[in-house]
Amino acid sequence: MRVGVPGEVKNNERRVALLPGGARALARAGHEVLVQAGAGEGVGVGDGAYREAGARILPGPEEVFGEADLIVKVKEPQPEEAALLSPRHTLFAFLHLAADRPLTEALMSGGAACVAYETVQGPGGSLPLLTPMSEVAGRMAPQVGFHHLQSDRGGKGVLPGGVGGAPPARVAVLGCGAAGGGAIDVALGMGASVTGVDISGERLAEVRRRFGGRAAALPSDPETVAEAVARADLVVGSVLVPGAKAPRLVTREMVRRMEPGSVAVDVAVDQGGCLETSRPTTHEDPTFTEDGVVHYCVSNIPGAVARTSTHALTAATLPYVLKIADGGLACDPADMDPALKSGVNVLGGRLVHRRVARDLGLPFHELG
Repeated sequence: MRVGVPGEVKNNERRVALLPGGARALARAGHEVLVQAGAGEGVGVGDGAYREAGARILPGPEEVFGEADLIVKVKEPQPEEAALLSPRHTLFAFLHLAADRPLTEALMSGGAACVAYETVQGPGGSLPLLTPMSEVAGRMAPQVGFHHLQSDRGGKGVLPGGVGGAPPARVAVLGCGAAGGGAIDVALGMGASVTGVDISGERLAEVRRRFGGRAAALPSDPETVAEAVARADLVVGSVLVPGAKAPRLVTREMVRRMEPGSVAVDVAVDQGGCLETSRPTTHEDPTFTEDGVVHYCVSNIPGAVARTSTHALTAATLPYVLKIADGGLACDPADMDPALKSGVNVLGGRLVHRRVARDLGLPFHELG
């Protein structure tokens, strides 16, 4: 199979979907790897390294999409990329379709088989391709949140760990999965007072075990969320329902009860956001102020630490890239690898992921 790796075009997205080691593994398995010139520059990898690994360098996305059968990306295709997809393509990338009807309809019209990293599920419902980036985004959330709590950034002027005579910052983390756990870890490390809120008793127990009682762990209900948000200097929204649009846990009224200059970092914004006041932003223009609260809603947070993110992501995705390249989607759906089957969102112009279809109000078609 011809595997294409275009350069990313989303705002300030420097990650790349395949490193030279992955290109070498694919070449050894008998596949041809086509890499857009400069695709790896954002993580310090030049075209020469890909050539040495057996890849062929092509000048632009038109050539990569034009020759490749399997397109491997990091972020969802932008409109100009979606227009290059056709029924002969398989697309493997983060898609987040439940929050993006126009992209979903474009992919259905293009006819490509579209597999989403975020809905590939392993044993026990694990999310092997989403988890590494959730961990990165979660760990970055307190870092960027505390930065914007500074007075010079429009925040209320609170130091994370406080000092003698001044208390530490108060942080509320909504959702204590991979992203939320990372956020709690970093916020505690910076000396903040942290409360984690989750609907899962198992996750709350894990927070208590992991952090030895240093973070409060509270069951999620509207009253608890409202109180935690009102008290917080920084709110980190990290709620996830795999494949589905994020639930709106924080209402506009809850945001209005926060002190002016407080900060909200919505890690879930790529799935629609868990704050009613959220809307996607970019690394170039990352924040806006709504009802006195600074909102950081960048939809590709891990792109800011492109080297770390690329190494973590490609280590997770490569085994699945090899499976697809070896014909993993060409078999009868009943015989398809279960993890890959759960990742298929669009096939043959039809929407085959139940949660995406439900959230977008589009027809759902069973896959096999």
